[in-house]
Amino acid sequence: MTTTESTRHLSTEAARAGRRWYLADADGQVLGRLASRIACALRGKNSAAFSPHVDAGDFVVVVNAAKIRLTGKKWTEKEYISHSEYPGGVRRAVARDVLEKHPTRLIHTAVVGMLPKTRLGRQLATKLKVYAGPDHPHQAQKPLPLPAR
Repeated sequence: MTTTESTRHLSTEAARAGRRWYLADADGQVLGRLASRIACALRGKNSAAFSPHVDAGDFVVVVNAAKIRLTGKKWTEKEYISHSEYPGGVRRAVARDVLEKHPTRLIHTAVVGMLPKTRLGRQLATKLKVYAGPDHPHQAQKPLPLPAR
């Protein structure tokens, strides 16, 4: 093993060992701005051991997802489109309807859209925990407040 390989191996282990838990309160926060802060924490971009191909990020718990804020006319004009893979299976829903039916989906979709579209991105998305209300089952991890950039 060369020195660069051993250094890379150590930085990966060091990044995983230093994982923290963050708590983000979405009450009154603008969706896109909060989502970008969450994506940076999940990716580990605030860490000294950041590397684009390594999962060096932290866990993020988001509470009060039902109280998220959108600017402008996005409540009525922003569409979420899905397809059932059957002919004519396009489903469209505006942001207001999505929030009423699935309060956590707006934040989850926004954050996942900011992560890499690879196996790494899917792995990072599992470290995001979103809850509609103020309660969450992660008190034992003692989450810290989500840092501002």
